[in-house]
Amino acid sequence: MPQQPTYKVIFFNQGQIFEIYARQIYQSDLYGFIEIEEILFGERSQMLVDPSEEKLKSEFEGVKRSYLPMHAIVRIDEVTKEGIGKISEAKGNIAPFPMPAFTPKGSSD
Repeated sequence: MPQQPTYKVIFFNQGQIFEIYARQIYQSDLYGFIEIEEILFGERSQMLVDPSEEKLKSEFEGVKRSYLPMHAIVRIDEVTKEGIGKISEAKGNIAPFPMPAFTPKGSSD
């Protein structure tokens, strides 16, 4: 049986860049969102504690499925092995896409 793919998802959220690993990623039925399931956390060593990964674990504790707006996603990669997830401050010119996903119709024709 083939091994399940692992995806690295990098997205922008409230002035921070999140890098997470997940098994399931697909377009949501909610317009303009990507669904992420089975978020993976490195369980390699209990001796070393990475504060960034611990913050990420607490952020997604109890989350079964996460819906990310498409305009917040920076990159999605299918990778050969899981890495260490992290949260870092956005530096430089990284910003969310400023346009709305749709424009409502006005009353004037």
